[in-house]
Amino acid sequence: MKDLRSVPLADRYRSDAHDVAEDFYNPCLEMAVRYDRAVGYFTSGSLAVAARGVEALERSGGLIRLVASPHLTAEDVESIRKGYEYREIVSHAVTRQLDDAPSLPPSDLESIGRLGRLIAKGQLDIKIAVMASGRGIGIYHEKIGIIADGYGNQVAFTGSLNETAAAFLDNFESIQVFSSWKSEDSKRVTGIQRDFELLWSGKTPRLEVFDFPDAARRKLIELGRATAGKGKAVSASNAASGWLTLPNDIELRDYQKQAIEAWLSAEGRGIFQMATGTGKTITGLAAGDQLGRQLRAAGSPLVTLIVVPLLGLADQWTVELRKFGVTPIQCRDSWQSWEPDVADAIAALGSFSNARHVAIVVTNATFATARFQHILESIEWPILFVADEVHNFGSLRMQRCLPENSTFRLGLSATPVRHHDMEGTEALLDFFGEIKIELGIKEAIEMGALTPYRYYPVLVPLNDEESEFYADLTKEIGKLYARARSGADVEDRLGQLLQKRANVLGHAEGKISALRTELGKRQDDAFQLVYCAQGGRPSRDGGISGSRQIDEAMVVSGSELRIPTHPYTAVESPTVRREILKAFSTGTDIRVLASMRCLDEGVDLPDARIAYMLASSSNPRQFIQRRGRVLRRAEGKRSADIIDFVAVPPGEEALYDIERSLFRRELERCIEFAQYAENRGFSLAQLRELRERYDLMDL
Repeated sequence: MKDLRSVPLADRYRSDAHDVAEDFYNPCLEMAVRYDRAVGYFTSGSLAVAARGVEALERSGGLIRLVASPHLTAEDVESIRKGYEYREIVSHAVTRQLDDAPSLPPSDLESIGRLGRLIAKGQLDIKIAVMASGRGIGIYHEKIGIIADGYGNQVAFTGSLNETAAAFLDNFESIQVFSSWKSEDSKRVTGIQRDFELLWSGKTPRLEVFDFPDAARRKLIELGRATAGKGKAVSASNAASGWLTLPNDIELRDYQKQAIEAWLSAEGRGIFQMATGTGKTITGLAAGDQLGRQLRAAGSPLVTLIVVPLLGLADQWTVELRKFGVTPIQCRDSWQSWEPDVADAIAALGSFSNARHVAIVVTNATFATARFQHILESIEWPILFVADEVHNFGSLRMQRCLPENSTFRLGLSATPVRHHDMEGTEALLDFFGEIKIELGIKEAIEMGALTPYRYYPVLVPLNDEESEFYADLTKEIGKLYARARSGADVEDRLGQLLQKRANVLGHAEGKISALRTELGKRQDDAFQLVYCAQGGRPSRDGGISGSRQIDEAMVVSGSELRIPTHPYTAVESPTVRREILKAFSTGTDIRVLASMRCLDEGVDLPDARIAYMLASSSNPRQFIQRRGRVLRRAEGKRSADIIDFVAVPPGEEALYDIERSLFRRELERCIEFAQYAENRGFSLAQLRELRERYDLMDL
């Protein structure tokens, strides 16, 4: 990996003695994996010049964040002074700058197109900064930048250089440069980086920062597509360039090496069953690195296809792939945004004399579409098919989409065995191959891959109304079990009653009061998660009574206890979710996240260290994933707490046998949590009375 320290840097660059772009800007960007830039103006011409310096950054999969002030005409300023909506005027001003792009020289137009493709691939993000006041709107005129390489080295600069063509090519400019590895510069670098982060998150006083206008974003992406045909082979290869290469700063653990060896010995087929937080993604990519070395030596190309269930996971895989030196094509949303890039990249594989590699990250939803399946079936080259959260592929719908033309197959999951679906599990094993590593929670904690935790079961008795409803449902369930034993087809009705009965336990009214007590004990703590039951409290008529549990939990945490709290649900857009997680990671802006299911799978929250389980299904996958969310390692994190609210059935003598059978699953979850906890003795003691009541000491 390239190193910024290898660039001969001066402390200052001035137009009388230097070509600032060629002497400083471009050489540094060739070493970069991240570029943060805040400037006074940008225009279409400036974007073209800037693009020349980011070509290497694109190849390395680097990320660019740009904050700029729009170029406003006198008419724009006058309109704002008259009180017109300035956001709309700014949006029009930014979009207007791109109207001039088609008249630029072909090389400049192709450069702007590259930036459009960077935006489409998620490598470039732009925000607009303005100074809004009672007198109108002012210019954001600051000029700072930070360039970082893959080793943690940073070069920060500040000065008169704008992100405009004139600044680079015509004007007399000067900048001051600071290097993080120089002791006399390190504080300046840290300060400039801090200023940029505050600016990017919209926390700089007197400035308003908002997202790049959608119209301008679309226009840039359209320019990217329009110019993709010019120099198509280069464009396609850059779209997903490079072979997977394990970064120098990642050292695989022994269990990861053993898993990879076992997978390669099985001719590149198998499943990695690894506890959440133990590095499944890194292990999978490292396996791809080893496979790629063999294929490259044999002169064979490779298509690496990574399929993930959620958009958030697609972003996480993309970040990790870039660390391995690969820029993937993301396939999500409408087909127009990804199909041309995929088709070009696949077609380009046969256009080179040397072995090439293409990486594609696709969501389950897009993967299952007829359009993507058609492209997949047409691939003639070897395919490495990686299925993240592979248990999802056991469903009949996803089984039908499994690519039989994939030479190499790798499944990843903490829980590949499908709950109550042995046929689906067998289908996974038949397609992917046998499980090559089983790394459970106990082993992961012992080897230091996960954080130790304490487990606190909180017993919550049902109130009189809930107890009566629970008992009636249990009687009906008992009758249906008896009918099922005699051959009657009652599966659907039985499933409905079992779900309703589980909802009575999950939505037990006493849980909110108990949550109030437990949150109160940790009122000053950060990084807390509250897992709530879905929907509302069930009623006898089949409807919902009262408020949703998540709303009640929000009232307790936010309104009553005054803890900064935010929901994390399917209602929030992906952009809003990213901002929520960013605020949560600060430990101050949001200290409690309340969710139903959206935090179960694919969300990386290493800082989370306290989890309140108001409800969890008996499906091991769900509670294992929820536990895993708070066991990931993070700086300064030495342990985690899991507070589990267990609703206690009424315990009617007449219903003892069936109640014992049904409640057994709930206690299995509790014992699973307790047996690996640091306070195992305490937590098991809390559960002893229940286990004795139901004669479940065998658990």
